[in-house]
Amino acid sequence: MSEIRTRTAPERWRAFTGSPFLPATVLMLILAAAAGLFAGSYTYAMADPTPHRIPTAVVGEAGTPGTPAAAFTEKLERSLNTSLELRDYPSYDAAREAVEEQKVFAVLRLRDPGGDIELDVAGAASASVAQLLADAAPKAGAAAGVPVRVEDIKPPQSGDPRGLAIFYISLAAVVIGFIGAVQLSVHARALTPGERIAFTAGYALLGGFTIAAVVDWVVDAVDLPFTESWLILALTMFASGMVFTMFNTLIGRWAILPTWGLMVLLGNPSSGGAVSWPLLPSLLGHIGRWLPPGASVNAQHTAVYFGDHQSPVPFLVLGAWAAVSCAVFWTWRHRHPGGREKATPAMTGPAEG
Repeated sequence: MSEIRTRTAPERWRAFTGSPFLPATVLMLILAAAAGLFAGSYTYAMADPTPHRIPTAVVGEAGTPGTPAAAFTEKLERSLNTSLELRDYPSYDAAREAVEEQKVFAVLRLRDPGGDIELDVAGAASASVAQLLADAAPKAGAAAGVPVRVEDIKPPQSGDPRGLAIFYISLAAVVIGFIGAVQLSVHARALTPGERIAFTAGYALLGGFTIAAVVDWVVDAVDLPFTESWLILALTMFASGMVFTMFNTLIGRWAILPTWGLMVLLGNPSSGGAVSWPLLPSLLGHIGRWLPPGASVNAQHTAVYFGDHQSPVPFLVLGAWAAVSCAVFWTWRHRHPGGREKATPAMTGPAEG
């Protein structure tokens, strides 16, 4: 009877690497790390939002040193542990126009010669900044010995008092956008490159329409400028889907990792949707608007509340991500794990004579 030979360590390692246990173990470790990173990124950005610089319009004598407004501003900055980025405007109308263009988040002016102060906030520009200023301003006024009146001159819609609906619909477009591409890679693996781009555009158009219809017509949370909002959502979904397709072309089956990191771990917390950019850590506040989630929130927010002052920048950002992803995918399409070979004459048989 022959002895049963114990396998050596190299043999056991080769058996392990050739088994399904290796990718399962790697995936288990990646998921554990991703869970911690996911919680950490959102907690870091959103748990304790702190203002860094709040652009504020100052009208007339409110910006003059030695005035009650100057004392109030100093007390307000101390209470917020931040600085107001004061910008002088020649008239209240000019300051209001700056609010509409989203250059400033508040307007500070003297209401009367007696020195009473009026602080106008814009909840539609940023509900979180407006709430922060509204809470702190009366206390700062009392400390400065001057009455302060706070008014929201651009409130959010009644169905979305915290201004979060735009963040949620943009989040849905981003996540479903790349999840759709993942599903195409699994269940429609044989699509050719052109067909894959076409179907990504197809589910983006349908998905964007569905998101807008449900939020506006069914839930009635936000009154959307429907066509513009629909196309923003569709472009967001398409860009997100093509980003995954690009990474799938470059690194294969692990493409979900950079896609998730770019879109969810980094992009969504820095988008300015749940917490406005002035309240985000400074690095996130700067890079967020150049990523698809931030560009989507920016375009959608302006479309809903500041439609006459829409900027081309967020559309260019989304378009650039979509174009670059499509170009990379198309250039290296031979590396994509999907597709199908065209039939050869030998496979189709001789032509009938």
